[in-house]
Amino acid sequence: MKNQNGTFKDWANANVSRQIEDTVLYGYYTLYSVILFCVFFWIPFVYFYYEEKDDDDTSKCTQIKTALKYTLGFAVICALLLLVGAFVPLNVPNNKNSTEWEKVKFLFEELGSSHGLAALSFSISSLTLIGMLAAITYTAYGMSALPLNLIKGTRSTAYERLENTEDIEEVEQHIQTIKSKSKDGRPLPARDKRALKQFEERLRTLKKRERHLEFIENSWWTKFCGALRPLKIIWGIFFILVALLFVISLFLSNLDKALHSAGIDSGFIIFGANLSNPLNMLLPLLQTVFPLDYILITIIIMYFIFTSMAGIRNIGIWFFWIRLYKIRRGRTRPQALLFLCMILLLIVLHTSYMIYSLAPQYVMYGSQNYLIETNVTSDNRKGNSTLFVPKRCDADAPEDQCTVTRTYLFLHKFWFFSAAYYFGNWAFLGVFLIGLIVSCCKGKKSVIEGVDEDSDISDDEPSVYSV
Repeated sequence: MKNQNGTFKDWANANVSRQIEDTVLYGYYTLYSVILFCVFFWIPFVYFYYEEKDDDDTSKCTQIKTALKYTLGFAVICALLLLVGAFVPLNVPNNKNSTEWEKVKFLFEELGSSHGLAALSFSISSLTLIGMLAAITYTAYGMSALPLNLIKGTRSTAYERLENTEDIEEVEQHIQTIKSKSKDGRPLPARDKRALKQFEERLRTLKKRERHLEFIENSWWTKFCGALRPLKIIWGIFFILVALLFVISLFLSNLDKALHSAGIDSGFIIFGANLSNPLNMLLPLLQTVFPLDYILITIIIMYFIFTSMAGIRNIGIWFFWIRLYKIRRGRTRPQALLFLCMILLLIVLHTSYMIYSLAPQYVMYGSQNYLIETNVTSDNRKGNSTLFVPKRCDADAPEDQCTVTRTYLFLHKFWFFSAAYYFGNWAFLGVFLIGLIVSCCKGKKSVIEGVDEDSDISDDEPSVYSV
């Protein structure tokens, strides 16, 4: 709606601007409401439906009833979040001597004036907070694990087969030694029986590994992956450079907030950019050439999705210290896929704030400029003259001269969420550094990583995609 010199375009009057802002805001209402529906209704319903489907004697009607019963609990949680968000006042009464009735009346006035915006914003911010925890756990680790795994590659299949054959021979020798003790008809001691059982179980696992290794070594997929090895190294180097760009931008942005923000009570809002970071400078510049900024934003979001999936696949899905599911290509349960979808949905939701942390200027004002007055001394005339020069919009700009993006107003309605995001960014940086050290110290992955632990793998049809 503005020219590069800071003036509004001819068609951008107050009414048109208001209509555009309202349309964009209603668009966010719709999309965020869809997210609430997926997180609190659709995904829980499908998850519990599949949980009941595991029982063979359960009818479809019973499955639907049970799924609806458990989904009702999530609906109650969603309703509570909406109510809390609606009743939390964004301002406090100025009169310290106000009575309890006046305070309650003030709450209802705030509720009536917000028209549900605060309720929806509080619910989405709560989900974004959960997405931040998922991003700290999975995305931060995946940003280091994915590129380093691509660079290091996997172990040699032939070498693994040789090691596995040696292990099989060693286990068979132990089994023969234990069985030789009972050749004369004497029963084996309880300790030897337990050891024999363990060795036989170990032998079955090793033979299963042997079949998988033989299948993978002779498969066309292994040869194809070997031919793509140089390309994987290039992609790994590219991903690690992008990760370093994100980390540097996030660190400089957080450092700027620590040094120059208005404090924790404001959600660490920055008045003007004091420490520039690469993404904060690049995105407003690309916005002047449509659609380069959208392309870069899409690349950033896809990068977060790929690194998050890599982190989830390496770590698995946990509930505190209890592992719920493992993600394996072609061998993942439907419930695990639903958890994966929900985690990715929350992480992508968190990227709305992560982009603000990486490029606050772009998210708040984009490439907008506004005019300020400056006094210029003229050589021909004695005295000063007033000149209007363009300046980049920031939090100090007049409200009628710079339009703040609707997503910023929506996600930063409550200062305590913004403060939590700020501290979460420091945790994100810390987990990334820890993950980088762990990924560097770990050796190459096995071509059949997970076969030892996965008891549900088919012995008859090994997975060629394990490599």
